[in-house]
Amino acid sequence: MAESREPAALPPSRQRKRPPSPGSAPATPPPVPRPSCTTRSPALPPPPPAIFYGPVEPGNPVVISFESDLSHCLSFLRRKRGAGASGAREQEATSLFNIWNNYKSRFPDWYFNEKLVKVGDQLMEMKEYKLAVSHCYGSYLQQVSSVNINESGLDVDQLNSNFFPNGFRDQSAVCTLHVLYARNICLYKMVCENDIDLLNQDSVKTCFRILNLFQLIMQMTLPHEHLCWHVYNGTIHMYTICRHLMIVGQSAKVLEYLLWACACMESSVPLLAVHYLTWRSTLYAAVCQCYYDCQFGIYGELFARRGLIKIDELKQMESMSSSSLSMETKKKFKEATVRMAVMIFKRSAFEPRRRPKGVFRPRMKMNLREAQHLPWPRTITERLLMEIFDCGSAHFFAIVEALFDKNRRTLIPGPPVPDEVEVRDVISELFFAGIVISKQ
Repeated sequence: MAESREPAALPPSRQRKRPPSPGSAPATPPPVPRPSCTTRSPALPPPPPAIFYGPVEPGNPVVISFESDLSHCLSFLRRKRGAGASGAREQEATSLFNIWNNYKSRFPDWYFNEKLVKVGDQLMEMKEYKLAVSHCYGSYLQQVSSVNINESGLDVDQLNSNFFPNGFRDQSAVCTLHVLYARNICLYKMVCENDIDLLNQDSVKTCFRILNLFQLIMQMTLPHEHLCWHVYNGTIHMYTICRHLMIVGQSAKVLEYLLWACACMESSVPLLAVHYLTWRSTLYAAVCQCYYDCQFGIYGELFARRGLIKIDELKQMESMSSSSLSMETKKKFKEATVRMAVMIFKRSAFEPRRRPKGVFRPRMKMNLREAQHLPWPRTITERLLMEIFDCGSAHFFAIVEALFDKNRRTLIPGPPVPDEVEVRDVISELFFAGIVISKQ
């Protein structure tokens, strides 16, 4: 049996419309079709720049609002950092980013860049090094030049032409130099926070990139005497990073940077003054220590003797310029001389006692147990100390430096390197003399 089917409904277009009956209510009018897209309100005009309200100075409403937002952001970050909140850095980083974006178009470049540097310095004081680099110093350098400061092939000419196109007499040149130095310091502090022992090779590479950039900046500013303090600060930062790298066994690689720092101090006329003599002798001693760490003691002694010559030349110049040296000046000369003499003694105490290869020479060893009752100086080492130094503190300083050997672990006793009988005798005499001096 065939199934009954309902007739198919006609589409609305083919259905007949019945006229309304006389007594029925009128039909509802069809709704008005809406447009396919929503109508948008007109875009708001950008906020007026700060100069619209007058000079860019305190009292300007845009300046007041800008300063208020920055102060609130920094104070909140300072409070959260003191409380140890971990999420405060990310939250305030976003806030600071938004503040820069909202106000950048409303201020002239000189004012905006000045604020970038000022806030970066405040973040640096708060030890927020990453924020200072990414949101302040890095943004400033991008405003000055589009060149990536981290490029490995960057040379001094490119650095000079891109970041100092108007020379160093320009108003912004000193500010740009400050940013370059501060950025490098923040990068090094970030390395120390994450890897103080420099166990990661990326940390070591970052330190050497910082040293390279310091070297470029110092090479660029060295011919200008009015920027000598930048050269001086560069030697301090370079020395700090080099000493850190020397601790982890990178003495051979940092030697060139320490030599460069010494050359800069000697090439700048204002830095040749007696006021900087103590710092020069510190750099000289660091170079000598690098040579000793690399087992090139002869070069360490030669460089120390060269340092003594430079110190003596400066002393003669000071004697010619003034009738008598002050007590403070004499103290500086003596301190620098002792430092260089210690580096000379570090090798001279051992080398004359070594037995030449292929030459028979009877070994003359003193019985230290019997010598302890003899008057000072009792041994060859003590007589050498008396010839070079004139006070007990210098004697003890020289003994400590002579006994120091980076290639021998301090807490694990072992023979000296190289293990020679004569070297052992000298070490025994050094300990023998040091015990007597420590009891005085």
